[in-house]
Amino acid sequence: MRVCRSPTGLSFSRYLYSDSIGKRLAPLILSRTMLDILESALNVPKLYYGVLAGIGFCSYYLFEVVKKPLLVCAPGPFLNFLEEHVPILRSKFWPTLWCFESRAQTIFASVLRSRLLPRVQYRREILTLSDGGEVALDWAEESCSSESPIIIILPGLTGASQAEYIKCLVGAAKDIGVRCVTFNNRGLGGVKLKTPRTYCAANCEDLSEVVEHVRKLHPTVPIGATGISMGGLILGNYLAQLGPLAKKKLNAALAISVPWNVFEGTKSIEKPYLNLMLNKHLTENLCRTVERYHQNSTFFDLDMENVLKSKTVREFDTNFTVKHFGYKDVEDYYSNATLHNKLHLIEVPLLCLSAADDPFQPLEAIPINEVNKSSNVAIIVTSRGGHIGFLEGVWPAKKEQYMGKIFSQYFTAIFTSSIVQPDTSECKLKNN
Repeated sequence: MRVCRSPTGLSFSRYLYSDSIGKRLAPLILSRTMLDILESALNVPKLYYGVLAGIGFCSYYLFEVVKKPLLVCAPGPFLNFLEEHVPILRSKFWPTLWCFESRAQTIFASVLRSRLLPRVQYRREILTLSDGGEVALDWAEESCSSESPIIIILPGLTGASQAEYIKCLVGAAKDIGVRCVTFNNRGLGGVKLKTPRTYCAANCEDLSEVVEHVRKLHPTVPIGATGISMGGLILGNYLAQLGPLAKKKLNAALAISVPWNVFEGTKSIEKPYLNLMLNKHLTENLCRTVERYHQNSTFFDLDMENVLKSKTVREFDTNFTVKHFGYKDVEDYYSNATLHNKLHLIEVPLLCLSAADDPFQPLEAIPINEVNKSSNVAIIVTSRGGHIGFLEGVWPAKKEQYMGKIFSQYFTAIFTSSIVQPDTSECKLKNN
């Protein structure tokens, strides 16, 4: 395997993500009584101990937090391509100094982006699907031409085109002259549910119709796709199910913060207390979404009162998703949605960005061994970053963010290099 050990010889997991911050900083945190004793015995001002604690914190940050991301991929053309054309992989990732804990990265990234990134002006297209359902395709085409490449973006579990992480990626695409079209799942993005069917992580039929539609509209333009969180699961399952046929539709794909192993991811977000709080918040969003569906229709022949009592994602999936999509039980659904054991079926170049401390996917569940056997899938693993966080720098509100840099560097290289199919290699990008 190309990178499963650190340069210092530490194990993969130890190199990426050492023990919790509290355990590592505990020796640096002295009680007031201890400081009084030391000051009295040594006649040293308390300020010196504050300086010592500051030095200890900075040392911890520099040696345990700041690390070069690991690129995991089987040897071959795709690995060589990434090492040559994605320069950010050669630099260390500097998580925000005051916000590098996993849950802090997850929460602050959402809050800061939602408050600081402006709304995107889209051109909306309503696509009617084969069963009569409708989805909204939101196009961001500013400063682009009819020959500019296109990237289809799949939001997370309850996200839509104005989600803060979508706005981050759309801004990055605009800077390199690439068009984006955000695929809002059924019933999201302000579009009413037209049929009894919603969406789930294992079902990629709607995505297949969207990709086919975009390809028919633009038969000679390079097209990529990006999935975030659950959107990455849908995208990955689409690529695995279609195998070589997907290469006729898409030039390349990117997945960010994918919950690779749904079983392990669900266990992780059920751990008290902070992870469980994130779990309950996500479940509340899911319940509000289906409650809105139910109020506007009589589609669901389910015990909606029981559904709306769900307190965790697992309970919601048991009460709603499993029954709605006809699975035997929640284990059957999670097995169908899980992606880590399907990577050998993917033939479209797929780059993935994962954080070793993602609360929605433990480090041990990132499919390092499986990726090592696939010549078309690569994973960038950062030591920190949380779930769709990846905040960096002293003030992480700047326009150009880490996952946006990965996004723009990767697709710029894909759309301008020989790794794409010859008949769609022509495109117009801005000069960087």
